[in-house]
Amino acid sequence: MTNDMTQGKILPILIKFTIPLVLGNLLQLTYNAVDSIIVGQYVGKEALAAVGTSNPLLTLIILFVQGICLGAGILVGTLYGAKDYKTLKREVSTAMISGVVFSLALTVIALIAAPVLLRILQVDVSIRAEAAVYLRIIMCGLVFNFIYNFFASTLRAMGDSKSPLCFLGISAVINMIGDLIFVVCFSMGTIGCAVSTVLSEVLSCLLCWRYIKRKIPILNLGKQWKIFDRVLLKEIIQYGFVSALQQSTVQLGKLGIQGIVNTMGVTATAAFTAINRIDDYAYIPEQNIGHAMTSVMAQNRGAGEMKRVSTAFRLGMYIELAYGAVLGIFLLFFANPVMHLFTHDEATVQMGEQYLHLIALMYTVPAVTNGIQGYFRGMGDLKITLWSSLFNMGARVFACVLLVFVCKMGITALPWAYLIGWAAMMLYELPFLVRASSRRV
Repeated sequence: MTNDMTQGKILPILIKFTIPLVLGNLLQLTYNAVDSIIVGQYVGKEALAAVGTSNPLLTLIILFVQGICLGAGILVGTLYGAKDYKTLKREVSTAMISGVVFSLALTVIALIAAPVLLRILQVDVSIRAEAAVYLRIIMCGLVFNFIYNFFASTLRAMGDSKSPLCFLGISAVINMIGDLIFVVCFSMGTIGCAVSTVLSEVLSCLLCWRYIKRKIPILNLGKQWKIFDRVLLKEIIQYGFVSALQQSTVQLGKLGIQGIVNTMGVTATAAFTAINRIDDYAYIPEQNIGHAMTSVMAQNRGAGEMKRVSTAFRLGMYIELAYGAVLGIFLLFFANPVMHLFTHDEATVQMGEQYLHLIALMYTVPAVTNGIQGYFRGMGDLKITLWSSLFNMGARVFACVLLVFVCKMGITALPWAYLIGWAAMMLYELPFLVRASSRRV
């Protein structure tokens, strides 16, 4: 159910809100990783690479859509904290209509342009056709992915992070069962993985819709779902589009890295596929902690409780740093068995271990940057988060080009390039943070 986060002790609110967010994204990652694990174990290295080369592009599209949801959610949280329910309803209906139309347009573009996009990414010719089929099937579920993420973002903005977790959990189980049926039993390969993923997205969308209709009166709009407010649309675009650009900028950087890795051969591509899955498990919870900070701060900003905003930021940063430290220690000791979850090819495993042992030493740095981004999103200043992401990804890709093609560092170039990107991001963000802190004092 919804929750007013403008009252009560901040730390319990932040922890209780963060845990379902983290668990939800871990579930999301789990059913994405299951695709790679089952394909890698039961189909082969080439199929694993085909899934892996499609995923950065898919993630770019999905993150753009999720960015719109996140931006709209910040508006919902501010309106909910201010108890302006009339405007909140108009904002929700307007965002839903525009988001569905946009998702359908993206789907059509991706269906037509899939081979061209994969060619731009320098996907190996031997796996390009298989990757294109996988990409097209997954894109058929984009509109359902948007509807789920929009409702989930809206519920979280209103203080409910548990319900989206439940729906995602059911969806993840269905996806795992589908993978086993379509890939292992029916030998459908990457096509089976894609079909299973789309079916699970449809289910999570339907479950979320049904729950809101029955349990959340403020979002049970009925005929008001047809309301389209052009004035509010401008505000939604201001928040949602900037947030989407930021999310997409991050993924564009990853696409650049993917293109560089693809030049190293199929073994490196397969290793990078597994690395990305592991890295997501490690890194996305840090983002979730930042998102929780955003939700708590947005509600309190809407209510005019600026002291609580400052407290939420400080406590959120403590949680970020603690998580980053524990995570690094875990990966230092368990890199090898984690890589073996994805493949038994020893060359691939060894390449992945080299990356993980380096990146494990660096995870407290993105913990800090995610906390700072959570603060600026909560304050409604999304331009800072966009520009900091641009600096991050620009520096990351530039460093990767130098370290791979000039210094010939191979897969070990990636962690160092990431660190350079995070450092550039912090150098940009910190002066704004210091200035904002001095204004509060």
